Amino acid sequence: MEMVPEARRRALGDFVRAQRARLAPMSAGRRRRTPGLRREEVAQLCEISPTWYTWIEQGRRVSVSPAVLARLAQALQLSPAERAYLFELAEKRDPNRPHADDSMDASPAIVAAIEATAVPAYLLDRLWNVRAWNAAASRLFVGWLDAPGEPNLLRYLFLHPAARALVRDWDERARRVVAEFRADSAERLDDPQLQALVAELRSRSSEFARAWDEYVVTAREGGERTFDHPTDGVVRYEQIALHLANRPELKLIMLSPQPR
Repeated sequence: MEMVPEARRRALGDFVRAQRARLAPMSAGRRRRTPGLRREEVAQLCEISPTWYTWIEQGRRVSVSPAVLARLAQALQLSPAERAYLFELAEKRDPNRPHADDSMDASPAIVAAIEATAVPAYLLDRLWNVRAWNAAASRLFVGWLDAPGEPNLLRYLFLHPAARALVRDWDERARRVVAEFRADSAERLDDPQLQALVAELRSRSSEFARAWDEYVVTAREGGERTFDHPTDGVVRYEQIALHLANRPELKLIMLSPQPR
């Protein structure tokens, strides 16, 4: 079994030790004046042996399960950011990490920033629904962003006839988009909304079904995008994809014009 790299194990041990030292004994029901909790006290709260806990702090080659990490986060009274950092150092997935809240629209500040951008720009959520876009994007993607209802990139690409005419090399681009979406959704395959979207697309598009069943995985890295626009003719862009620091489930897509 592959172990966590030494640098991460040491960082994990240092982090846990620092969090233990900052806790007031009274916060864990202990009555004494000296600051911090003892190792055996944290071990008891985590339901593991003091020796095993000591090995974690020492950065030993031990594998810590997500369940133990969850109890450790609770015992150390970690904030959401600290808890996420703990699981990241341990290279484990938090079993209690909530799904991103896609019921919330982008904040007014984000919307205003996108609208003020001169180049085509739009914001995707974890299901690749478009949460915000600007006039330049609406002009480029004819019949999509200006249509009624909530726009979705995958539905547009595979179900909207205009997409096949607009996107140059549609077959290749469509397969790559599916590979990018698979990579983007790897941690949420149990999400009912994701499952419903995939089932819908599989039933309505044989091209999507074939691409999804290929199990190709590709990072969304941007690159050149070429379109056959009905009014502007052939237009080329360099695509840039950015994650928002305070809303990591949202991706800002910007298209920088390139020479014709």
